[in-house]
Amino acid sequence: MDTPLPARTSSPVPSPTLAPAVDSAALRSLPGADCVPPGRPVQPARLVRILDGDTIDVQIEGRTYRVRYIGIDAPERGQAFYAEATAANRRLLGSGPLRLVRDVSETDRYGRLLRYVFAGDIFVNRALVEGGYAQVMTVPPDVSCAQTFLAAEREARSAGRGLWGLPPPTATPIRIQPTRTPAPTPERGNCHPAYPTVCIPPPPPDLDCGDIPYRNFPVDHRYGDPHRFDGDKDGIGCER
Repeated sequence: MDTPLPARTSSPVPSPTLAPAVDSAALRSLPGADCVPPGRPVQPARLVRILDGDTIDVQIEGRTYRVRYIGIDAPERGQAFYAEATAANRRLLGSGPLRLVRDVSETDRYGRLLRYVFAGDIFVNRALVEGGYAQVMTVPPDVSCAQTFLAAEREARSAGRGLWGLPPPTATPIRIQPTRTPAPTPERGNCHPAYPTVCIPPPPPDLDCGDIPYRNFPVDHRYGDPHRFDGDKDGIGCER
């Protein structure tokens, strides 16, 4: 089964006819933003809600859309540094208008707009990596700023900022109930075996709990947890 998961009814549904504003060339002069592809339209937006360190809801021309930041991955709820990354995202975004620029893709398979995000003169994607609040996650074909983000991540690692200054995680016993963790079978198609009772495909894209309709489902850590739904490693994903 390679059909994407259905979007929650409360999730913003993107439109393919978003009205462009100015060209992205004006943004390329900002610090660290020369990697943004020239010739792309810039979409003015108003911040509606911050979900975490790499996902927000915005309003464009009176309609609400979910935006996933291109090229970065911040901690999910239940993981170390989640609160700090979310707070850093909130500080960087501020309360003023935002500007959004795409790379190659308009949306991911879950209907989220894929965007580089600018708040005033701040290139938010890069600033989160530079501050150690997110790490690089490269998903082709949207790779124009991959090298810029990797350089920012190396700097953050060297300086021990944010995530890179945390102590190594302590091993935690994982409780697995074998009766609820069947081995992968052909019938499950593109459903990842780490989530045996629900159908969630492997990344990319990287998903948050807010992107799926399931809660309190078992996670079989024998197959990993590629979306990191089980932040506390207790064998249950997206706990309420």
